[in-house]
This record gives sequence, structure tokens and C-alpha cells, in this order.
Amino acid sequence: QVQLVESGGGLVQAGGSLRLSCAASGGIFRLYTMGWFRQAPGKERELVAATSSEGVITYYADSVKGRFTISRANVKNTVYLQMHTLEPEDTAAYYCAAGRGAQVVRYWTLPSYYDTWGQGTQVAVSS
Repeated sequence: QVQLVESGGGLVQAGGSLRLSCAASGGIFRLYTMGWFRQAPGKERELVAATSSEGVITYYADSVKGRFTISRANVKNTVYLQMHTLEPEDTAAYYCAAGRGAQVVRYWTLPSYYDTWGQGTQVAVSS
């Protein structure tokens, strides 16, 4: 089973960009669907973006389409979330997660699909 470590969070002004990274170790990374979730205070954890094991299929929440891009480099055991045109509403703790369930996109939105979670990285967007 993989272990996940996120990095790249921080404070940015509205309209700015950040790139989050999630490094995996201890497992066969290329077998896992990878997702980026976020959770703001008082809100449920929501899937922001996900990518299939080989990076062919991606999913984005409507709120981030056109602004965020998920990608993965299996040779580096890393998944990325490039975030552009950030908004104060994007402020949250961001978590990467790995799952080995069916490659069915509608399942990916469920936190229960994922077997392993990182510790999270905080993103704060000021107005």
C-alpha cells in the first residue's frame, strides 16, 4: 500500500497560481487511481480532480473546470494539481488519495473509494 505526502500549499492572492504535488512511496503507484480532495472548515470533503491509473481519464469538479489540471508522472510516483485563477472559495486543506477500485469515474467522487490518504496541505487564497 502506498504512502502519500503532499506539498506545495501556501498563501496566494486571488487570481494567482499554485501547484500541489503528491509523492507516493511503498507501492506500485501506476496501479492506483489518484484523486485530489479538499475540505474547507465546516464543509464536507469534496473531490476536486482525479486521474486514472495511466492518466488517460480525468475528472474535475464543476467548480474547478478550466482552472485546475491534474496530471501524474508514474516514473516519478507523483501526482500534481496545477491550480490557476485561484479564488477565495478555493481556500481549504487539500488531500491526495489513492484507490485501487474499479476505473469508473462516478465512484471516484466517493471518499470511501480511496484506500490511502496524505496528511494534507493548506491552500489559502486572499481576496
